[in-house]
Amino acid sequence: MQDLYSDRLLHLAAHLYYINGMKQAQLGKYLKISQAKVSRLLSMAQERGIVRIIVADFDPRDRELEARLRTQLGLATAVVIKAPQELSPEELRKVLGRFAAGEIQSMIRSKDVIAIGSGRNVRELVRNFSLSTNKRITVVQSVGNVDASVHDFDAQEIGRVFSQRLGGDFLTLNMPAFVPAKKIRDALFAIDQFRVVNSYLDQARLALVGVGTLDNSVFIERSMLKAKDIAGLKSAGAVGEIGGRFYDASGRECDTCWRDQVLSIELNRLAAIPQVIGVISGTDRSTSILAAIAGGFLKGLVIDETGARALLEAATRPTTAKTKGKK
Repeated sequence: MQDLYSDRLLHLAAHLYYINGMKQAQLGKYLKISQAKVSRLLSMAQERGIVRIIVADFDPRDRELEARLRTQLGLATAVVIKAPQELSPEELRKVLGRFAAGEIQSMIRSKDVIAIGSGRNVRELVRNFSLSTNKRITVVQSVGNVDASVHDFDAQEIGRVFSQRLGGDFLTLNMPAFVPAKKIRDALFAIDQFRVVNSYLDQARLALVGVGTLDNSVFIERSMLKAKDIAGLKSAGAVGEIGGRFYDASGRECDTCWRDQVLSIELNRLAAIPQVIGVISGTDRSTSILAAIAGGFLKGLVIDETGARALLEAATRPTTAKTKGKK
């Protein structure tokens, strides 16, 4: 009788809580038991199968927007993640990384060489890769360190996590992203470490990069670029940045002093990599994205739904640079 009574009690508690919407405190008073016991009863109801919680099927990706991005912008890869508009930028990046990681990870083959850039969105994507330590990949840092303090969204740290989660080697570019003068950069180019990293970048099949603007970039946030530097880049026509390389609306690298001082993969070499995927959230980078597509060095996107709609809208404006690639 005790088991029968217990089942009846579990059924009653579950019905009052899940069907009638009674709060746990109310339920405790009704059944004359403590709220802690109510919580245990509800847990037991799930364990015994009296309560079965069913989550409706949900596809986190917007397949229609993905098709439009591929067709209208000539992208080889488009992953568009649905997300509530009220999310903070940090929450949006977390949602993007969680739901896009599986698709990007499925593209990675054993023994692949992968170039990795910096950025918070790239960080969240890599963090959400499932452990699969038999890939034997080689991850290569494609841009130097922003400053002396390494953050978890720097390419050096992202690359380390990447290689650990999928199994393989990590080649680090243990140098600053920017140096004071061209002659210093040229001297660093000549050392063995840089030559080895460069040789592997030439073998890369996939690159994951962040896309910055003249208002929103890790280089601006970390005070590498001052107001006068930003003004000079804007005067030179710069609309976007990948790996510390600034480019104009046509996708050409801007001829500024920064071009001769940056230690990162060149845009033309980035364009030679078969799959270059920008990992982006938000609506403020449409011009930068379209220019990178026009330059041929951005061939795929991981982006949130709102950002994708803003991008497609920007692509229809007459003054916006269009992609040169075939659809």
